[in-house]
Amino acid sequence: MSARIVCLVPSITELLCDLGLLAQIVGRTGFCIHPWESVRGIPKVGGTKDLKMEKIRALKPTHVIVNVDENRREDAETLREFVPHVIVTHPLAPLDNLELYRLLGGIFDREEAAERLCAEFESEFASIAERSWAAQKVLYLIWREPWMTVSSDTYISQMLALINWTTQPVGGAERYPTVELGDHPVDRILLSSEPFHFKHEHVAEVSAMMPGTQVSLIDGEMTSWYGSRAIAGLRYLQAIGA
Repeated sequence: MSARIVCLVPSITELLCDLGLLAQIVGRTGFCIHPWESVRGIPKVGGTKDLKMEKIRALKPTHVIVNVDENRREDAETLREFVPHVIVTHPLAPLDNLELYRLLGGIFDREEAAERLCAEFESEFASIAERSWAAQKVLYLIWREPWMTVSSDTYISQMLALINWTTQPVGGAERYPTVELGDHPVDRILLSSEPFHFKHEHVAEVSAMMPGTQVSLIDGEMTSWYGSRAIAGLRYLQAIGA
């Protein structure tokens, strides 16, 4: 019997499609939007943290994919009551993508496709590793009112570290701490496209508050989406870091 997959992780929904599993995805969140022409017809089951359990139950999934950061633990526990296989993911660093590709490729009999993705990722990773990158201290903002950033142990920070950009502040217990602009001297401030969608008017706002500091927009999907999007993310980092 073919797997019936409900994916509750946007970047992994995209990965499943790239593994050739589109026909087996029976449910997604409203944030699972890539590749749009492929996933638009798949039923939505709520948001990553606002799931419609009865909708999921009605889809009779054999597998549900969740993520430690994206989804709530209590929802995963509820899903285990009626879904045979709940797959928990938690990539913390770029190289964890290789394990993720092979995990899903093995579970859903797509090993060959997974190895193709691994080869693409390793090629782009090697291109970054063989180059020298100028050190930069950066403040990566993900929210406004209050200003929020990412800690140094997040996937985003580990991606930026590949081009020698170090997110500030370093250390701390909170993964997504609140900050005051100016508290941490940096070379540049990056305004992410997600989860808060920073726009050009916010660049002007922050630039006025932090004169002399370079402020720019950054594509949050390229820095925070693991899965197959990470391959494009590595190319993106090389372009912006040059």
